[in-house]
Amino acid sequence: MRAYLIVKRLLSRLLEAVITLWLLATLCFVLLRAAPGGPFDTEKSAPPEVQAALAEQFRLDQPLIVQYGAWLADVARGDLGPSFQYPDYTVNQLIARALPVSLLNGGLALLLALLVGIPLGVFAALRAGQWMDRALMLLAGLGLAIPKFVAAPLLVLLFAVTLNWLPAGGWGEWQNIVLPVIALALPNLAYCARLTRASMLETLSADYLRAARARGFSESRLLFSHALKPALLPVVAWLSPALINVVTGSAVVEQVFGIPGMGRYFVQGALNRDYTLVLGVVLVVGALIVLINTLVDMLRAWLDPRLEDVS
Repeated sequence: MRAYLIVKRLLSRLLEAVITLWLLATLCFVLLRAAPGGPFDTEKSAPPEVQAALAEQFRLDQPLIVQYGAWLADVARGDLGPSFQYPDYTVNQLIARALPVSLLNGGLALLLALLVGIPLGVFAALRAGQWMDRALMLLAGLGLAIPKFVAAPLLVLLFAVTLNWLPAGGWGEWQNIVLPVIALALPNLAYCARLTRASMLETLSADYLRAARARGFSESRLLFSHALKPALLPVVAWLSPALINVVTGSAVVEQVFGIPGMGRYFVQGALNRDYTLVLGVVLVVGALIVLINTLVDMLRAWLDPRLEDVS
């Protein structure tokens, strides 16, 4: 019976994921076509036969509904189509080259936010009301207030231009990763610290912890064996919006630091009306978000088995 429920739940999640991605792709397809301009506006000075050949090559001479159907059929076969602005590459090839870069940056940024934000939040909660707590929360507030398009140039100005410790951009060496990861992690790190502090304060005041403390349990045992796991539940639930924050912020950070990732390709594709590239990036990023949401739900159910019964 339990196996049947697990399979049923997985199939339900899969169906929801397919419908979500289809709606996302359809909306993006319509909005791209509705936007003014086209992918070959710079070719208007070319002879009419050249323009007609380009339109035929990329199916732009066909009715919109035919283009949509043909594109969906290609996607169903795993073919995201040719890139309009990078004629020597398919969208699959561009994404295969850019996705590992974005995953590395985003993964390290989220890991940094968790590894630093959670201990800072716990430390602040254990010293609630003291000057260290107020100082940490003030810094966290500043981290949330400064947007990425401001933080990234400031980091370049400080560490690359003034101190000359790290490169201002580029890709290929480990030094190129440091500043983009910090810029991408800062707001998530600040929010993680504040969220962990609030959750830990609420958990430490719970009745069962007071009873355990009355039995003579040490503070370290109370913290690591009884308080930390339930206090991390809101942090785990926050991982989904944190991922979205990383994805949306990567476009700015990758542009500032000249990183050949998904965010940069998305921005360039949108500016150049590279329909297939933008749609391919949207589909891949959407699939990653759906996958991460599912994994986060599973992790929450493991931390709190009561959630499994209502999911």
